[in-house]
Amino acid sequence: MTPPRVLLVDDDVELSTLLAEYLAREGFDAETAPDGEAGARRALDEPFDIVVLDVMMPGIDGIEALRRIRARSPVPVLMLTARGDDIDRILGLELGADDYVPKPCTPRELAARLRAILRRSAPREGAPDGPVASGPLRLWPGSRRATWHDAPLSLTGTEFGLLEILARNAGRVVDKAELSETALGRPLGRFDRSIDVHVSSLRHKLGPRDDGSSWIETVRGRGYQFVRDPE
Repeated sequence: MTPPRVLLVDDDVELSTLLAEYLAREGFDAETAPDGEAGARRALDEPFDIVVLDVMMPGIDGIEALRRIRARSPVPVLMLTARGDDIDRILGLELGADDYVPKPCTPRELAARLRAILRRSAPREGAPDGPVASGPLRLWPGSRRATWHDAPLSLTGTEFGLLEILARNAGRVVDKAELSETALGRPLGRFDRSIDVHVSSLRHKLGPRDDGSSWIETVRGRGYQFVRDPE
């Protein structure tokens, strides 16, 4: 089996080299880029399976690099953010990052998070290919395809997983802890807003219902619900 190809983009060359060496021992094909300009270019020009972007880099930072990547590619992206810097985390998720890891992080944590993102972003071999249908939404989990009102719907791997869970439970509230465990592959942190930001992105992509309400309702203190159309 071909090892997953990972691009580490960080101006801390010593750190990224150490991380690349660790990931190689863990079965990844890891390469490095020293800045956001080179990282965005390589992410778009070469067939990487996932990209790791450090937010704080001179010149083109990780946020701008992510913006450039997302303008042309759905490749999964993991952001490395300063611990406690919620602004960068939220902005990265809004721009289409699949998840983030606060720095400093252990190589083991990084490898585990990469595996989780790759697992939920990959086509599911042998899985029934749906479709999962609710209203104008159609999802094919086996091939990771989605349509909305019969038009292709572009989703990140995380957005696809989140929308699939909500669609399968249309008309029922799914709590945020379950969404985090299933769609992000990790427990919901006390102040973690990742699910909220991904839901906001999905709402933007789906647009409003005919009456102006959202297809994904917030149930305060509980979670989210995909609206089931009346029969």
